[in-house]
Amino acid sequence: MNGDPVLRCTGLMKTFSEASFSVDVLNGVYLRLGKGEQIAIVGASGAGKSTLLHLLGGLDRPTAGMIEIDGVKMSKLNDTQRGHLRNRKLGFVYQFHHLLPEFSALENTAMPLLIRRVASSEAQSRAREMLARVGLDDRLGHKPGELSGGERQRVAVARALVTRPLCVLADEPTGNLDRRNADSVYELMLDLNRELGMSFVIVTHDMKLAAQVDRIVRLEDGILKEVADAAHAGDSLAGTETQVRGQPELS
Repeated sequence: MNGDPVLRCTGLMKTFSEASFSVDVLNGVYLRLGKGEQIAIVGASGAGKSTLLHLLGGLDRPTAGMIEIDGVKMSKLNDTQRGHLRNRKLGFVYQFHHLLPEFSALENTAMPLLIRRVASSEAQSRAREMLARVGLDDRLGHKPGELSGGERQRVAVARALVTRPLCVLADEPTGNLDRRNADSVYELMLDLNRELGMSFVIVTHDMKLAAQVDRIVRLEDGILKEVADAAHAGDSLAGTETQVRGQPELS
């Protein structure tokens, strides 16, 4: 992989402690993500995939290890600086859209830009453009309750991309949709990735969808294992993994 990574983590560990017991969720995760690259993270429920995504996005702090976003070490930032970095460099898509119900599709999409203190007219112009890209230019004034599930998730994708982030972190972005809408939203994300050059880290249980990205990694026993044959990931993952624990990074 050429060039500096958009996202990199080394030796990432996370332990949750309560009362007299503790649980090690991540046991030394190494990952390197290049510009415009798409990575799918798969694994059993409870393996720690969402925990890893939250750490990569600066929404939680690791027990040990290092995370860099565009060369900036998260550990060196205070909470305000971390929030600023997230708004400037990252986009987030979740299984549930998390749209604000009292605001329209246009207002929800423009929100990250308004938080950045972009002028309202420019923020709305850019939001309109992004909603048109996801096929919702005729739904600008509709509130979430007036949209279908697939449409709401498209608004969530537009909101994640409107700031033109370096990297989008997506946690089961199609997990709450039927197959037709899931395929549509996922294809949209991959099209925008190719068109806009953003990097994607996608947590998913859907191997049909995961097989379409550049690389698949499995989170198991707190470490990442590369899946060697992404083209056939939808058929079987058995025997295709290479353990990478202790390597400088997974790239």
